[in-house]
Amino acid sequence: MKPVSFEDLKGKVAVITGGAGVLGTALVEAMASVGMKIAIADINKEVAANLAAKVAEEYGAEVIGVEANVLDKPSLEAALTEIHEKLGPVEILINGAGGNSPMATTKVEQIEEKDLDNLEDTFYGLQMEGFDKVFALNFKGTLLPTMVFTRDMLKMKKGVVLNISSMNSYKPLTKIPAYSAAKASINNFTEWLAVHLAKVGIRVNAIAPGFFITHQNRFLVMDEKTGDFSPRGQKIVNNTPMGKFGEPEDLKGAALFLLSDISSFITGIIIPVDGGYSAFGGV
Repeated sequence: MKPVSFEDLKGKVAVITGGAGVLGTALVEAMASVGMKIAIADINKEVAANLAAKVAEEYGAEVIGVEANVLDKPSLEAALTEIHEKLGPVEILINGAGGNSPMATTKVEQIEEKDLDNLEDTFYGLQMEGFDKVFALNFKGTLLPTMVFTRDMLKMKKGVVLNISSMNSYKPLTKIPAYSAAKASINNFTEWLAVHLAKVGIRVNAIAPGFFITHQNRFLVMDEKTGDFSPRGQKIVNNTPMGKFGEPEDLKGAALFLLSDISSFITGIIIPVDGGYSAFGGV
């Protein structure tokens, strides 16, 4: 019997969308550390290429940056052609593109009587442009890359899709209805697609990060003037049993586990990586 390891991942071709973000970078590093061939697909090719060069040098891995818009199918198909030319058929997909926006965020957590004369800062003041943008980026930005980048897996009758969900998918946070709804849809889509593809050898799972400080949420959880947590950020820490925000490196083990054949009988699940947040009732 072979020892348990990530050896089976060595040399496999993986695509990651959103790979140049804070959490995406950690996942790229994790894959590079086990010898995978990686294509970082990003709307900004220069950012993706710079990260690819940095990770390739640090880990001695084969990493490329390719331009791709996760909301545009022809763009994704062009990226796939480039990946075929430079790395080969795609065996693994991580759908990491996503994020939130102030345009889809309410300023108040709950409507109180004092807000009734001015609803602009509440749910009723949300602009559909912002809501649509966030929902599309997170949900459609997972759906379309999956349609394109799993085609090779169908031919090989083997492959893995890893979606990035969120704690918001289980218990929506106040202020961010679009992001919460989109991540809940990722969980549902993960389960649906896992069933749809199970008999052709493609596994579909997700990880649900708890609270990490990223470019997209920094404005909500940090006080720019003091550098301390905002009241909202402190509330998150207080409700996380481990008493801290996660570090990007905390995602690496769970991700590699789900990508590897170690988890070959696991499909359709969402693993929280959250410092105990989902287990805590608040008291």
